[in-house]
Amino acid sequence: MRKFFLWSLTAILCLTAGAALASPNLHVAVSILPQKFFVEKIGGSYVDVTTVVPKGASPATYEPKPSQMAELSSCSLWFTIGVPFERAQKDRLLAALPDLEEVPTYQGIKLYPIEGADHHDDHGHGALDPHIWLSPPEVMLQVRSIAMAMAEADPPRSDVYMSNYIKFAAELADLDRHLAQELAPLKGRSFMVFHPSWGYFARAYGLRQRAVELEGKEPKPAELGRLVELAKDEKIDTIFVQPQFSTAAAKTLAETIGGQVAPMDPLAEDWDFNLRKVAKALRKALR
Repeated sequence: MRKFFLWSLTAILCLTAGAALASPNLHVAVSILPQKFFVEKIGGSYVDVTTVVPKGASPATYEPKPSQMAELSSCSLWFTIGVPFERAQKDRLLAALPDLEEVPTYQGIKLYPIEGADHHDDHGHGALDPHIWLSPPEVMLQVRSIAMAMAEADPPRSDVYMSNYIKFAAELADLDRHLAQELAPLKGRSFMVFHPSWGYFARAYGLRQRAVELEGKEPKPAELGRLVELAKDEKIDTIFVQPQFSTAAAKTLAETIGGQVAPMDPLAEDWDFNLRKVAKALRKALR
């Protein structure tokens, strides 16, 4: 009897695994490249990912190309994250693709205003910062939403997705501890960036970002003068820039303070490695 039970259990497990292997890959869309990293951590080889905003483009101003519609039409899920192009294009895309289900991965995350932004909503709050993918504690919440949506959309592999989620959550916790330890000596310090992408990262590790441009507007001469004084007061000699924006204003500011510009890409696909590299760059700049 015991042998028959074990044989039956083995057969059921083999049939379940076989069904998962036989199922076609789950095809999903993400808005930006770091999300592709998250989805592939959860789905592994069982998921095909379409990234709407390609490498080098800005999620603030991007407009999906007509050629992308065919690829998006094969997707069952779209993991949105709150970047500006989504607000401008989402309704049109979802209306044209009725089988595409939006999964807002920012739900349940406390969003903060962009520091220094002029725009305010009807409740007097500043423009909300969408860069939640740059803080491991916020990413833990995002990947839970991703795993649950994928498990619901692809039941034969739901155990695979949830198991991978648990493993990835442990990796995120390790990364968070590493970054906290790496950046602990800098707690309370400010760093200067061209575009205000690093607010959640700074908040997570006790730092403060100072932005050269806000809401796509480069600083006027008076504002540039204020930034020069700020950089001198806070002993800042490095301006961090990202490849999706012009660096002219940052270079002008760096020359004025006798400093330099350095790369810091918030949209790098190798997300884990990139955050570790950012921590090292900050330690070097704020030594």
